[in-house]
Amino acid sequence: MKRIIIDYKKLTPEILSMLVQKYPDGYDDRDVLVFKNSKNETVEAVEVKTEDTTYLVKISTRLEDTMTKFDVEDFETDEMDMNYVDLPQSDNEDDD
Repeated sequence: MKRIIIDYKKLTPEILSMLVQKYPDGYDDRDVLVFKNSKNETVEAVEVKTEDTTYLVKISTRLEDTMTKFDVEDFETDEMDMNYVDLPQSDNEDDD
């Protein structure tokens, strides 16, 4: 099984949909995985799985906001097949 670390800025609609389904009321401390990446940086992430891949989605305040605002009905079927979703960036956003 592949394990992929992904930042919220690069979420696909499918992965975002899986996150919202798995954590409909948001995630809490017991859902958070903490580990060191290849650069020896501490990373906090939540996990979602497909049949062949485990996605570790980095946690940030923007991820929580994005999950709260996500509605699968806002996307056309062909958009759900896109590689990435462009999320708006704010000027005071932290780079997590």
